[in-house]
Amino acid sequence: MSGELGTTNLILGIIAAVGVLEAIVVAGMGIAGFFAFRRVMTLVAAIETRQVAPAMARVHAILDDVKGVTSMVREETERVDQAIHTTIDRIDDTADRVRSSVRARTSRVVGFIRGLRAVLESMMATRHA
Repeated sequence: MSGELGTTNLILGIIAAVGVLEAIVVAGMGIAGFFAFRRVMTLVAAIETRQVAPAMARVHAILDDVKGVTSMVREETERVDQAIHTTIDRIDDTADRVRSSVRARTSRVVGFIRGLRAVLESMMATRHA
């Protein structure tokens, strides 16, 4: 029976050694992963500093220009709109003045023509009667 325990102990020793090696490998992979993570984050920060930050500065400058142009266009649009409304109001006032002036001048002529017509009709009515 002692032969069987020797084989079992040998196998258990091998399993223990493999377990220790696995623990060492996992710890080494963790440490290597940590260092790789630090290098990648340093690289990302460097790329962000060299590439992304200047691009973002340009984008912000463009957006500021667009904002300025938009506000200027809005102001000009409001100014043109106000000018159009003022012009339309003036045209309406002028049309009302012209209409009342024409009515005032033509009402005398129309009254004269109606009176003349009434006189002619009464004269014609008295001749035929």
